Amino acid sequence: MSVRNAILGLLAHRPRHGYELHDAFEAMVGGEQNWDIKPAQVYTTLDRLEKLGFVVEDGVEQEGGPEKHIYAVTEAGRAELLDWFSKPILSDRRRDEFFLKLMLSIAVEDGDPHKLIYIQRAGLYKELHAITTQRSQTDPKTELAYILLLDQAVMHLEADLRWLEMVEGRLDEISRQPIPEPAERPRGRPPKNEL
Repeated sequence: MSVRNAILGLLAHRPRHGYELHDAFEAMVGGEQNWDIKPAQVYTTLDRLEKLGFVVEDGVEQEGGPEKHIYAVTEAGRAELLDWFSKPILSDRRRDEFFLKLMLSIAVEDGDPHKLIYIQRAGLYKELHAITTQRSQTDPKTELAYILLLDQAVMHLEADLRWLEMVEGRLDEISRQPIPEPAERPRGRPPKNEL
């Protein structure tokens, strides 16, 4: 959903062709190392947006190479973008792959939750180092918005590291508790409703 709306926003800023959209998207998010989007995804999204009536072809540009189709946002597309602006972005932090891996490492005989926490912590510190290095190389006079994005990433990583400490401190207690199991379902055919 966000790539689609980002393309609408970039086109609401000004009409562009596909490769311009690709490059503008990457510039907006600080490069492909932060959010890698393929040109094919941009063109597929443009095609969908055009079918929905959110964008239209606004012209063709040709400067010694292949034709470049320029797209512009429609009023319906602008309304869709404004609708996106009016809603919060919520993430389901309860769908966490590491948590699932940790619970299974407790349940499985060969699992080693302590090692798993160590590996996760090392990965988070490595990521934290990479982001803080990236942040230190960013010019606050011209890239303040990008610095704020990197600060958010740093804060999330620091919170994850604190959470790992909490989990590690309570791992023995968690290990003594039973692994959640589904409730038993009745077998056989359901009873006929008697009216």
